[in-house]
Amino acid sequence: NYATLRTKNNCWMNLEYPEMNATVYLTYQKVTDNIDSLLYDAQKLTYEHNIKAQGIFEQPRVDAINDVYGMFYAIDGNAATQSQFYVTDSINHFVTGSLYFKAKPNYDSIYPAVMYLRNDIRRIMETISWEE
Repeated sequence: NYATLRTKNNCWMNLEYPEMNATVYLTYQKVTDNIDSLLYDAQKLTYEHNIKAQGIFEQPRVDAINDVYGMFYAIDGNAATQSQFYVTDSINHFVTGSLYFKAKPNYDSIYPAVMYLRNDIRRIMETISWEE
């Protein structure tokens, strides 16, 4: 109810939360013998925020029934992003998401919104399914 989905092109979408001044940037990529580089890029993007982060906490996602596997990253501190994730079936589909606020990061001030949006991101990860 608080978000608007904006399609940028065939593979990019923004989930915008105007009242929280935040956006979850979503990207879909087709897996074509490049799963290693996709995983590396997703992890590298997250850990580039380690300089400003007080901590990065990983929460794996494993849904063997629906072939959805991934990682949720909670980034605490005054980093540019407070949450990132990826999900994949390792064969055909790869989705990444990053949460950004349209303000200078001040973790104490945005903490309530961060916690709300982390729950939304987890819900996205839990409900993703693949279509062929």
